[in-house]
Amino acid sequence: MTAALVPLVVLLPLLGAASALILGRHRRAQMLVSTAVLAAVVVIASVLLAVVDAGEPIAVNVGAWPAPFGIVLVVDRLSAIMLLVSAIVLLVVLVYAVGQGVADRHRETPVSIFHPSYLILSAGVFNAFIAGDLFNLYVGFEILLSASYVLLTLGGTGERIRAGVTYIIVSLVSSLFFLSAIALIYGATGTANIAQLSVRIAELPDNVQLILHLLLLIAFGIKAAVFPLSFWLPDSYPTAPAPVTAVFAGLLTKVGVYAIIRTETVIFSEQDLSLLLMVIGGLTMVIGILGALTQADIKRLLSFTLVSHIGYMIFGIALGTQLGMAATIYYVVHHITVQTTLFLTTGLIERIGGATSINRLAGLLKASPFLAILFFIPALNLGGIPPFSGFLGKTGLFLAGGEQAAADPGTAWLVWVVIAAGAITSLITLYALTRFWNMAFWRGRDELDGYESVLLGSVQEAPEGATVTATKTTPRLMVAATTVLVVVTVLLTVFAGPIFGLADRAAENLIDPSVYVSIVFPGGVQ
Repeated sequence: MTAALVPLVVLLPLLGAASALILGRHRRAQMLVSTAVLAAVVVIASVLLAVVDAGEPIAVNVGAWPAPFGIVLVVDRLSAIMLLVSAIVLLVVLVYAVGQGVADRHRETPVSIFHPSYLILSAGVFNAFIAGDLFNLYVGFEILLSASYVLLTLGGTGERIRAGVTYIIVSLVSSLFFLSAIALIYGATGTANIAQLSVRIAELPDNVQLILHLLLLIAFGIKAAVFPLSFWLPDSYPTAPAPVTAVFAGLLTKVGVYAIIRTETVIFSEQDLSLLLMVIGGLTMVIGILGALTQADIKRLLSFTLVSHIGYMIFGIALGTQLGMAATIYYVVHHITVQTTLFLTTGLIERIGGATSINRLAGLLKASPFLAILFFIPALNLGGIPPFSGFLGKTGLFLAGGEQAAADPGTAWLVWVVIAAGAITSLITLYALTRFWNMAFWRGRDELDGYESVLLGSVQEAPEGATVTATKTTPRLMVAATTVLVVVTVLLTVFAGPIFGLADRAAENLIDPSVYVSIVFPGGVQ
């Protein structure tokens, strides 16, 4: 009975998108359909998580075609966690978008286009998390690509079209690498089923495995925005409407991280590229946060911090231990919610202050004390201030790194270098965000004109220049949605024990690839 719920997490958004498209002239009906669909997915994901955490992972053979001949959908603890978190975030952001659309008369998010595209994007995200074969994972990525381009270019401004073109070209290059890897893997092993590949890949020569492994890492690395494949992100995400940017920043890069986790723990579990991943993780942290340090625009600043904090997740994957993987899963959950919250708050800042640059903003603490709190809490969280979830996640990663360094003295120096890079990145993140808070919220409006400071001496505007728009009213629905996500980020701290325990159980399964194989092939893989 529970297995029948698995395909619904993809089917419901697709059916909802079709319904929303048919109801193009009925705005309220579209909003109702979209909200109901995502709320239903939240409920289904909650049930699936409860079931699989009780020790009953689920594999569904679509159309009754047995694996590996047909499409198989797999839900283990990691998949269920990602489903639930992404469904909650997508639902809250949709509520935010509805509030913004009603207030602005749908200029930024035209209902007839936005809702179907948003639901198709959701279907792509959910499909990627439960895909049991590489080609179905590729299909999920392509669904994401088509829907995200539409959402990225909403409004049709020149700036958004240029960003959309960059995004689509980079995504197509990533898809080309991925599709090429799938073709080569199928040619070498005769299958694209992830569980079956866990066995057959190990039978290939080492040099062939290395080529296939690197192709997949390049494809997923572009989507996850790891250095040096992250150049496209800061110029693409900030141009979109606030709810779209929030979803992109919070979720889309994590789909790439999820794919890397599956690659390293199931498909290529016997080939060790941990040193390469560790170097990439450290460089992603440092290069990303140095870019954030020079930004005056909060959207670009957050985009660079997004890149830098992907490095923490890559570091945890590189460690390959149960504690490292558990900390990575916890940090992924933390980062999805916190990064999404900060981008939603940025949308509120732009409405109240008329800009997103610290060279144009001041006096927001007096204008909106509650908004100051909404920004301050997730900012401290992302910066890793105790006792927030950002601090707990980083602490878990650093402890896992310390254990790994003690167990393998030969690579201990590299582990400690990356840990040091992570600590420095956290401090710079906190500095960059508190600098923005001080300038935008604490500084008075009378200090804005002619204000010069050491804090602003090295920052630069976005390529298009700072724009100032008329101050708009802030709908209660937008504030309520943002507040809900802020509360969720706090709950990640309050319930850190149970959540980390769940992540640890998921990690326990991940470090043993035979667990995933037994879900798909209970009688053994051929």
